Amino acid sequence: MGAAPQAPRTRVTARARDLRFDAGTLSLNLVATVGRRPAGPVERMGDAERLTAWCRGVGLTPAPGYEAEALLRSLHALRDAAYDIASSLLDGHRPSPASVDLVNELAAPEPPAPRLELRPDGVRQAPGSDLLTEDALLSVVARDLTGLVSDASRRERLTRCASEVCRMLYLNPPSGRPRQWCSMRRCGNNAKAAAHRRRRAATGEGRSPESDAT
Repeated sequence: MGAAPQAPRTRVTARARDLRFDAGTLSLNLVATVGRRPAGPVERMGDAERLTAWCRGVGLTPAPGYEAEALLRSLHALRDAAYDIASSLLDGHRPSPASVDLVNELAAPEPPAPRLELRPDGVRQAPGSDLLTEDALLSVVARDLTGLVSDASRRERLTRCASEVCRMLYLNPPSGRPRQWCSMRRCGNNAKAAAHRRRRAATGEGRSPESDAT
């Protein structure tokens, strides 16, 4: 009997820990703060500094005085629930009732409505109207997920990166050709390079392929 094939060898590089803001919607950008699910999860938002960077990247502004560690724990819990629910739309598994209950609970508070202000130079957003309490911030993300689940056209665009290492969830654009990879510059190029190495190895010109970081 031959030896079982080895799983791709991967390295957790700084790039693998980069925050991703290209999943196509807010709740999936939160899910993407863990890379390489489910085979070898990589935490990308593990401390207050990374939380600040993520909030800035997705355009959410926590109100002054928020407790970073508490918000981080809440976002991590919502992230797990969002992954459970969003991935179920692709693989057909039944999400945990606890995941659904958590999303419903967090989506319940009404986020503050943005306010406008008339100034001498025209209409602008009122200062401070974009500030979000912890509950409001969590509600905005949870409501984005419920919007994804309830919108048939967005559900149809939900997909998973073809890279066996990455497996990131993202939305394809509403028009144009669906993407096979979350990013051509990242996973697409890695796949091309791996295919090239396999061809070289098959002809004895190079060594066996090894997965690149994603």
